[in-house]
Amino acid sequence: MLREIPPRPKPQGNPYKPMPATVAEVIQETGNIKTLRVILDNPEDMQSFTHEPGQVGQLSVFGAGEATFVINSPPSMKEYLQFSVMQAGEVTAAIHRVSPGDKVGVRAPLGNFFPYNDWKGKNVFFVGGGIGMAPIRTIMLHLLEHKADYGKISLLYGARTPRDMAYSYELDDWLRRPDLDCTLCIDAPFEGWKHKVGLIPNVLLELNPDPANCVAVLCGPPIMIKFTAQALQKLNFAPENIVTTLEKRMKCGIGICGRCNIGGRYVCVDGPVFTWKELQNLPPEL
Repeated sequence: MLREIPPRPKPQGNPYKPMPATVAEVIQETGNIKTLRVILDNPEDMQSFTHEPGQVGQLSVFGAGEATFVINSPPSMKEYLQFSVMQAGEVTAAIHRVSPGDKVGVRAPLGNFFPYNDWKGKNVFFVGGGIGMAPIRTIMLHLLEHKADYGKISLLYGARTPRDMAYSYELDDWLRRPDLDCTLCIDAPFEGWKHKVGLIPNVLLELNPDPANCVAVLCGPPIMIKFTAQALQKLNFAPENIVTTLEKRMKCGIGICGRCNIGGRYVCVDGPVFTWKELQNLPPEL
């Protein structure tokens, strides 16, 4: 059964009006992914801003439009909000053209979040593919900040090549951390690569994580999610212990326009986080 639909949020004021913000830093992650660190222009808005791991925001370039991205800085980060953007259309191309000092708009936080309170006392196995590492980064860092509440925390992060791995400047630290079991993989051999080679589902089966008292969290391209979820089920992970995110284009972000509806669900307010069991009860258009 799907969880009960919660009451729709009742935004105060104009819910379509973005908060003005300034780009503080732009990081070139890969050939087609950039990370923006933005600061809300109103100091009170910045100081009072809170979000939960997995929630998203609408990031806008004035005159070009807005698009939805996960807030991939952990809630404890109060200096800026971080969004990682893969160039895939006109709006994302406009976002890729901004520079430090430029003005953007932010409507956030939106959507639900990873149910990390339900995971306390459990092992958590993260699987990220490509840009899917963005939401994984948020919740993983949050859990590591509260490591005493959780069991073993593991990460499998894969991409086509080393050049396609976002957050490359953080990988060495993740590999060294004693509180994180980190495995990296790429699809095919690459000169100088010292880690795993193979598609994510195959490497996952090789790692053979124990499903007992464990939650698997996977984010990435839809095709990767499909086959990785199949691999997890082969490893006897129950559908309710497989958590993922949906990439379905949102427009209003507040459950009004219906652009992102699937059956009786709206990804913008009922998601983007769902269990695999919940997805099995949604229409097959996924």
